[in-house]
Amino acid sequence: MNASQEQHYNFLYEQHLINLRLQGKRPSTIDAYARAVRRITAFFDKTPDTLTTADLKQYFNSLIQTHSWSTVKLDRNGLQFFYRYTLNIQWVWLSIVKPPQVKRIPDILTPTQVSDVINQTKQLRYQVFFMTLYSMGLRLSEGLNLTIHDIDKSTMLVHVRDGKGGKDRMVPLPERTLLALRVYWKTHRHERFIFPSTGVTANTHMDKGSVQKALKCVLTECRIKKHISPHSLRHCFATHLLEQGLDLRSLQQLLGHASLNTTARYTQLTKVKQRDMSRAVNKLTDKFNITWSVK
Repeated sequence: MNASQEQHYNFLYEQHLINLRLQGKRPSTIDAYARAVRRITAFFDKTPDTLTTADLKQYFNSLIQTHSWSTVKLDRNGLQFFYRYTLNIQWVWLSIVKPPQVKRIPDILTPTQVSDVINQTKQLRYQVFFMTLYSMGLRLSEGLNLTIHDIDKSTMLVHVRDGKGGKDRMVPLPERTLLALRVYWKTHRHERFIFPSTGVTANTHMDKGSVQKALKCVLTECRIKKHISPHSLRHCFATHLLEQGLDLRSLQQLLGHASLNTTARYTQLTKVKQRDMSRAVNKLTDKFNITWSVK
């Protein structure tokens, strides 16, 4: 693009950001939708308001081959928003980009394996952080953003702020987790964050990349081959509570799910459910009267 085109693009991009803020979009959504506009502009090296339907088809065909469907979906939504609210144009072809519906069953650690992971974690900050995520069923961002003001030792509750969908919730604080948090906080005594950054930017929380790397290392040391991420500890929390008999409605509140159907998916991960299914299948096949002939 020449200087005039770049100036025009910068104007459109700024209007896109303004419209996203006016619509009350969350920071993560603003970041993703803004990235979609930057990415397609860089792909063609021209202002996005000059793109044709054929251009969009070419772009998404290329994007599908190099990125995940989740990225494709975000770019589709981001560009739809851009054309609708910034350019006042409806691109019908964008509605044809339909990522496949995929429902994965996450890997789950046993309570013993969770204990091993926490015990084998060498650095205290990661050790306490993993305990915090698991014992309260927190998302990674929720754990990182915990502050000393969110902990209420008088009620033994934790105020989880600005969760998914901008929702707050209160979750029980286990006594052992409170003790662990106290032990770790005394090592840094940060005036705000429980898990602050250790670098020059100590006014921010701990880096999520370092958490993911630390968990990957301890999983290797524990010889656990499952696909486990920090978010998996939340899945383990939900599954283990169901196995202990907690009802779905209470679990829904703990996890902050908007729909009970989302929470109900954890029932298929419990050992009780798997054992019941196994018994039913065995009961069915045990009725067979078959003699196997080996030649």
